[in-house]
Amino acid sequence: MQPESVFSVCNTLALAGWIALAAGFRKPWGVNTARWLAALFAAAYVVLMGAHFGEAEGGFGTLPEVMRLFTYKWVALGGWVHYLAFDLFTGAWIVSEGQRLELTWWRVLPALPLTFLFGPAGLLLFFALRGRIA
Repeated sequence: MQPESVFSVCNTLALAGWIALAAGFRKPWGVNTARWLAALFAAAYVVLMGAHFGEAEGGFGTLPEVMRLFTYKWVALGGWVHYLAFDLFTGAWIVSEGQRLELTWWRVLPALPLTFLFGPAGLLLFFALRGRIA
């Protein structure tokens, strides 16, 4: 399978996970679906990086090394899958925490697309919407 095909499949699965979170806000299947998909992405990341990390130039020591590392398609794909895993897991945590705090769907919902698209910005919005960090 080519990296572009894996990218497309992963993006489609991620979107399904985000839809499950938004649609299944008060149902356990929404969070469970997102968590399972996040775990699947985590496994895909391990496989991608395990198989291809050594083929790429660069590293994590400096910004130019990171930029060089991510010029290799398979490692860039691994990086993208890393984002998908952590953002979806964060979205599942946001919904789960919203349920635990008995927040309304409308209060939690704005954080979901922002987390999907801009990860930490959505998490920061959720902290603001719930009125505290810890």
